[in-house]
Amino acid sequence: MENRINPMANELGAKVAKYIISAGKIVTDSALPNTVRELVNIRASQINGCGGCLDMHTKDLAAAGESTVRINLVGAWRETTVYTEAERAALELTEQGTRLADTSGVTDQAWANAAKHFDEGQLMALVAQICLINAFNRLNVITRTPGGDYQPGQYA
Repeated sequence: MENRINPMANELGAKVAKYIISAGKIVTDSALPNTVRELVNIRASQINGCGGCLDMHTKDLAAAGESTVRINLVGAWRETTVYTEAERAALELTEQGTRLADTSGVTDQAWANAAKHFDEGQLMALVAQICLINAFNRLNVITRTPGGDYQPGQYA
């Protein structure tokens, strides 16, 4: 698979990516745990079919010391025992926030469950992360940015 256009090699695309990355830094610097943030990135990227983002976030999470079992089971998180209740709440919110066109939006139950595990600042960071990864997924899927060549920390 080849890019239709390489967003990072395009002047406008690079500027857009720079601003999304800057917003992501705010979330990275928040109290939302890195593992939760990366699980959110992986799950949204699975739903959206973004190979470039899956390549990046699975490798970054592995490089941070996460087990391959937890990384590999994200897509079937409901049928596993390897995620905390907080992580499960974040994954549910991610799915509902990513599949907006398929549902009537995020349910009050999913929101309340996430609110049991995350304070207001963490919730806002979680919502922002869901928004940001969906933006990157769309940028990469539309331009056909392939996965496979990412090196952990490459864009740090």
